[in-house]
This record gives sequence, C-alpha cells and structure tokens, in this order.
Amino acid sequence: MKRLLPAVLLLPCLAQAQETLKIGALVTLSGAGAAWGQALLYGAELAADDVNAKGGLDVGGKRYKVQVIPYDDKYQSSDAVTAANRLISEDKVKYIIGPMGSAPALAVAPLTERNKVIIMTLGFTAKALSPEKPYSFRPNLTTEETSYPSIVWLVKNLKLKKVGALFPNDESGQQISRDLENAYAKAGASLSAKEFFERQRVDMVPLLTRMIASGIDAIELDGNSPQTAGLIVRQARELGFKGPIVRNGGPATPEIVAVAGKPATEGMLVSSLTDPDNKAVSNYAQRYSEKYKKNMNGFSPAFYDGTNMLFAAMQKAGTVTDSERVRKELESIKNYPGIQGTLNWGGKAKYGIDHQIESPFFISEVKDGREVVRARCNVNACETDAR
Repeated sequence: MKRLLPAVLLLPCLAQAQETLKIGALVTLSGAGAAWGQALLYGAELAADDVNAKGGLDVGGKRYKVQVIPYDDKYQSSDAVTAANRLISEDKVKYIIGPMGSAPALAVAPLTERNKVIIMTLGFTAKALSPEKPYSFRPNLTTEETSYPSIVWLVKNLKLKKVGALFPNDESGQQISRDLENAYAKAGASLSAKEFFERQRVDMVPLLTRMIASGIDAIELDGNSPQTAGLIVRQARELGFKGPIVRNGGPATPEIVAVAGKPATEGMLVSSLTDPDNKAVSNYAQRYSEKYKKNMNGFSPAFYDGTNMLFAAMQKAGTVTDSERVRKELESIKNYPGIQGTLNWGGKAKYGIDHQIESPFFISEVKDGREVVRARCNVNACETDAR
C-alpha cells in the first residue's frame, strides 16, 4: 500500500516540475566584437530575469522558467554554424538571440529557416532579411535605416565634402561601405577614400596615412567593432588628424573612449540608439551596470525589447513549441511599448518583409567621454535638438 505524502512535502516537487523555455544566444563573446555580443546576451538575460522573478513566463496556462544558453561564435561563420547546430540539435531551442555579425547571420540562416527557428539578428547586411527568411527578425536599427538622415545632418552642420573610412573586409564591412557611399553622395558629399582590412589587424597607421594624405575632411568609423574603432581614433589623432571623426551605426562610445582616451574622442559625433534623457533606458543601464559591472552598450536595449516582444508573441500564440504560430504573432505586434519608445516592424520596401524594427535614434557629441544629444532622428530626418 502506497503512503500519501503530505501536501506540503509535494511543493518542492511541483516547483521542480516547472517547465523550462530555452533561448539560445549565438553571439560574439571574445575578441574585438565582444562588447556587442555581450550587449545582446545581457539584453536577453535581463528580460529573462524579469519574467523569472514573476514566477516564469505564463503561456497557455503554463509557467516556464526562461533559460538563456550562450555560445561564442568568435565572429566567425564556421563557429556560428557549429553553435547553431548544437543549439538546435542538442539544446532543442526554437528561438535564438543573434547572430551578431552579418557573415555568421547569413551562414546560419539556411539551418535556422529549415528548422523554423526564430532568430533576432544584429547583422547589418541587407541580405539578412527577405521573404525567403520568414523566421529572421532584426530588432535593431542598421546603417540602412540611420545613415541617410544622419549624414544629411552631419554634412550640413560640419560642411563636409570628402570623407574617409576604414572597413573590415567581410560581408558587414562591404555592405556598410556601400550604404555609406550612397548616403554621402545623396547628401552632397563623397566617401572619397575607402580602405579595407582584415578584422584581426591592429596597426591602421599605413591605411590612415594614405587616407589623410588624400585630403579628407572627416573620418567615418561605421562598420568597425568598438575596440577597432578606438584604435582608429587614437592612431588618427597621433598622426595629427584634427578634422571631425564621426560614427554612424553601431553604438560603441564607452568602449572607444576606453581605448582612445577622452582627449582623442572629444567632439566626436556619433549615432546613438538611446536617449540619455529616457528614464526607462537609464534605469535599464543601471541594472546592466550593477549586474555585469560594466557600462551598458547601446545595442542592449534593442535586444531587451526584442526578447520581450518574442515573449509577448509566445503568450499571444499560446505556445512556446509551435514557432510558426509564434512567428505570425511576432509579425503582428503593433505599437509595442518598449523601453526605447513605441516600436513597430517595418522594412518591407527595402527588404521585402516587415521584419526590421523601427525606433527613434539620435546624433550625439562626445563631451568629456559622455554622449550629449545634438539631434533627434527617425528614419526620415534628423532635427537639431533645441533643448
């Protein structure tokens, strides 16, 4: 005859029976791009912390503890494919935050699309989104969205004519160089000097020397990882370049300042994805700093919001296992109240599918190592901040 255990003794068993929702994080955690990879991972982890603190994610009457499983792709396509295979075949994930780089994003797409795995990629390449990739979403703005309105403002306010830029010699660098070249031309200036290099390179002096000698007015940093951008700034100033240094695209100011120093970065004009006056983002940055003991990278709020949008889609779909239903609900989200502001999916005119987030962004000047907003932007225009 079986003995019945008192109900109080069953409570630990019930707690252990709570199901787990696994979310993969396929990001760069080592090397020059680590600050961005950590931004993606930490955004997902902080979103998971929020739902877990409430007893788990409530989907279809069940509560799921969210577990984020990170893999380091080292910014390499081969490592990304290996990690994606493990996440799908061994960890059984249906959702991945990342990949971070364009080349890794393109490399894993055939695998994730075939297995109906939803990815939230940072990859800036236009090829990352298309009707043939219905499970690929991008919760961050890219150069394609931000470059033209930002560059129009920069060209007008800095009176730029000739701009030089260094780019990594890979899919990301090639795509961003094309975006910038077109944007500067449309704004009445030219990207007159372009240099490409392998990502491992640290000595930019020969490339910068040739570029500066061509008579450029400014140096554009977009397309470079935070650490590499810092090296470019430091070496350019050491060579005596006194013109403006600008950065459209990925946020990296704290990391650039750490590498180049405050004097070298003073007066830089950078594209910012977050408004320092936004209280929700400020609170998030404080959480980030307290948990991870480092300053928040500007990409992180986008992936915190993106992960929460994914959770909302699961709740609307009533399932965590049917990724096709979740995908449809994710596509249908309108006017999502993220910490960055009101968020919507767009991009069909450019990519053939509305899987590109649309959110506000800013042009900031670096003063004493910190960003000060100079213009407020959307995908159509930037207006000088009157405050």
